[in-house]
Parts: sequence; structure tokens; C-alpha cells
Amino acid sequence: MERQWAGVTFGNGWMHRNLVRLLRYADVRLIYLFADIFVVPVCLLLNRSRKTSYSYFRDILGYGRWKSVRSVYVNHCMFAQTVIDKFAMYAGRRFDVEIEGMDRFCALAAREDGFLMLSAHIGNYEIAGYTFRSERKTINPVVYADEKASVMANRNKMFGKTNVSMITLGQDMDYLFEINRVLDEGNIVSFPSDRFMGSSRSVDCVFLGRTARFPQGPFRVAAMRGLDVLAVNVLKTGLKKYMIYVTPIDYDRTAERKEQTRQLAEGYVAELEKRLRQYPTQWYNFYDFWQ
Repeated sequence: MERQWAGVTFGNGWMHRNLVRLLRYADVRLIYLFADIFVVPVCLLLNRSRKTSYSYFRDILGYGRWKSVRSVYVNHCMFAQTVIDKFAMYAGRRFDVEIEGMDRFCALAAREDGFLMLSAHIGNYEIAGYTFRSERKTINPVVYADEKASVMANRNKMFGKTNVSMITLGQDMDYLFEINRVLDEGNIVSFPSDRFMGSSRSVDCVFLGRTARFPQGPFRVAAMRGLDVLAVNVLKTGLKKYMIYVTPIDYDRTAERKEQTRQLAEGYVAELEKRLRQYPTQWYNFYDFWQ
């Protein structure tokens, strides 16, 4: 069975508000250290994520036993740091962000037609929403409707400084009409494209040497409308540094729609694999992705 998207941040509103207050004054490196020493070991003991993370490094990437164990710990530390970084942004902190391929985004943003931006649960994609700006278009990320109210409030505050408007994924199908409206108006829709949202239709792709199932939806939307597609991945490169990679996904728009969907999926997966080869410890799908 495919893993459905469960985009909910750990903790409650009280915890989130106090973390934001703390990060307004505390050195973020001290919060990293606290998480690495006290929080991550407890999570590794209590959470099944250690097993799926170990399988990712040992079975998928082919690491040795001890390198896999070490990588599991680093993987969870990196995940903790990206979560802390999100709240640091809410607290008004800034990170040094470099962008590779920004000209590709600007070229599409200058056109009348809308386009898609595809992301994944690697690195810290939320930072892209605070970084990208377009005078002509709104950027519309699809987000989980049941996310904690405190997180959504902080996102709205941050997105209010940019041209970003969220599309919430709920139990009904209204979000599909909203996606169509946004694209009809020539704007941008951003999809997380490594987990299923609503529809269970999938595309099988070879990913890191093994077959995995990816949601068909984002690729099908692009193929049906003949849209341009960008893969956007945001990876942590230092304590206060991120690199955003913007890569166009090419496909044959004269091919049959099913073939276009397949080409888009394979192009996206190839780009995702490339980034994970560069940053293997920033993979944050803590379940059996290749089941």
C-alpha cells in the first residue's frame, strides 16, 4: 500500500510558540546541540524510523554496517536541524541561501502561462517559499489541511512577505478545483511529488537502483495541460547555509499523454536521485519507500 502524505509537525501549539520565542534569542547552534544529544537518541530508541533509515543506507545505498549506523544518527540529526531551522525562520532568523538555476525560474515566471514546481521530502523545501518571488505570479504550494494551527499561522505570516498563497489538501476534492483555477490564471503550483495526496494512482520508477512507486497526479496535471515543470530541491550545506537547485524536467509534448506522464516521472526521479547522491543524509521519508 502506498504511503499517504501525513504532513503534520510534531508537538503542540504551546511547544511551537515557546520554541519560536527561544530562537529569537538563543544561538541556534545550542539548540542543534541539545537536539543531537538529548532528543535524537530518544527518538532513535522509541521510533521505528531507525529501522527504515538503516535499511535505506544499508540496502539501498549499499553502505557498510557501521557506516549505516553512523548515517542513521546523522540523518536524524539533520532532520532535527531542518525542523529547528523552520522555527528559526518564524522567529526572524535568516539563512544564507544560494540558488542554482534561478534564471530558469525567472524565465518561466515572466511568461503568461502557469507552471509546476515539484519538491520532495529531502532537505528543507519550505525555505524556497520564503526565497522565491515573482511580481507577475503567485506561488501556490499544496499543503496538508490538518497541519498544526501554530505552524500554519507562522507559515501565513512568513508567506505574507512573499507572493505565496497555500492550497490546503482536505478530505474533499475542492483542492483540485483550486489547482485548476490557479493554473488557469497563469500562476504556479508547487507539489510534493514523493508522497501520495488523495489519489492512489502511481508511476513505477527505478529510484536508487530499485523500483519505487511515485504519485501520478503532479505528472499527469503537467501532461494534460502541457505545462513547464521545475524540480526544486533545497539542501542544507552548512550551519546557516542552504543551496536551492532549480532544474527543468523536459518531456516530449507530442507523445501520448501516458508517455508524457512517464517521461516526467522518470525525469523528476532522476533529479531526485542526483541530489540524494550528493546529500544522502537528507532523505526524510522514514518508512519503507521501496516496499
